[in-house]
Amino acid sequence: MKTPSDQQEKLFIEKLKQCCVLFDFSDCVSDLKSKEIKRACLNEIVDYITATKNCLTDNVYPEAIAMVSINLFRVLPPAGPDSLSEETGVEEEEPTLEASWPHTQIVYEFFLRFLESHDFQPNLAKKIIDQKFVLQLLELFDSEDPRERDFLKTILHRIYGKFLGLRAFIRKQFNNIFLRFIYEHERFNGIAELLEILGSIINGFAVPLKEEHKVFLGRVLLPLHKTHSLNLYHPQLTYCVVQFIEKESLLGELVIKGLLKFWPKTCSTKEILFINELEEILDVVDAKTFKIISVPLARQITRSVTSSHFQVAERSLTLWSNEYIVQLMEENLDEILPILLPPLCRISKTHWNANIVTLSYNLIRHFMDINKKGCDEILNALRDDEKRLSIQEQDRINSWKRIEQMSLEKQEQ
Repeated sequence: MKTPSDQQEKLFIEKLKQCCVLFDFSDCVSDLKSKEIKRACLNEIVDYITATKNCLTDNVYPEAIAMVSINLFRVLPPAGPDSLSEETGVEEEEPTLEASWPHTQIVYEFFLRFLESHDFQPNLAKKIIDQKFVLQLLELFDSEDPRERDFLKTILHRIYGKFLGLRAFIRKQFNNIFLRFIYEHERFNGIAELLEILGSIINGFAVPLKEEHKVFLGRVLLPLHKTHSLNLYHPQLTYCVVQFIEKESLLGELVIKGLLKFWPKTCSTKEILFINELEEILDVVDAKTFKIISVPLARQITRSVTSSHFQVAERSLTLWSNEYIVQLMEENLDEILPILLPPLCRISKTHWNANIVTLSYNLIRHFMDINKKGCDEILNALRDDEKRLSIQEQDRINSWKRIEQMSLEKQEQ
């Protein structure tokens, strides 16, 4: 804008108002010239606030936020009934991209530059960027267009950082969105992006953690593990959970018990996600916490190791490739060995997959190397149990044979 400095504010505001005109992008051939004029105008104002110092005057704030609101805030189209698979939560179709993206993208770019400008003053903007504005912004996270959600993620993060008075409100709205997702309809496209923002927020929590943050972990983040669509946001959720344990190690017990509570029974792909997360959690859990949960944890690992699905069994057995987890296990071997060793012996002889047989046999040898006496006692007891069960089974067969014989003799009489 090559304009006299005393006229720049007026022209800037006029261009902001000009960009408030909306166009119908469902008709790709209508108003082509006008659409191109608006796109050029949007690019101009982006360049202007990027290159010009002291351009964000008091009069600009309401006009800039009004332009952003008019262009971005809209009713999103409803999700189709078959957009998610009930069994796996995997998206079956390509996401619907925003038709007006040629304009919307530049509006997002403008808003981001606006928030990141050295001239930006939160005290002036807080009258306009308020709770209502944040609510409307959060609704846009349900957009199917991943490009839009990526912009929203960065923008909301900037708002959280600059507006201290909105922080508690934003966290509360996260809480509401997650709870609706878990307990009502399991449909919200932006869960991964919200969790990514949350990971950064948790990283900034002061230690010791406030009680409200611990409650949020137990009542919101852990139940997020039970949804069908866990695979769509699992890496971000794992990061948040691990952040909590790194902040306060005692929360490891709460987290692992929560994982065991929601552990999948029939979905192998989801169970593998749980085992992956469990390994990341155990990497940051201290020895004292591990000792508390070692027995229920060993029981669940045993169930996974003996799974007929070879990928679940294989992933469970590869936990012993992690040196720190092996160290934790060895420190609690007296409690873990009687739970784990007998099933390992069975699958080393009977599992259908050769790799599982090899891995389980190697693990048994590892246990024998570090505690041969304990292993011998357990294996001797196992052999005695098998012998006793074999005798009982033979007695049962003989009893039925006698009953059949007595029945035949009675019929012959």
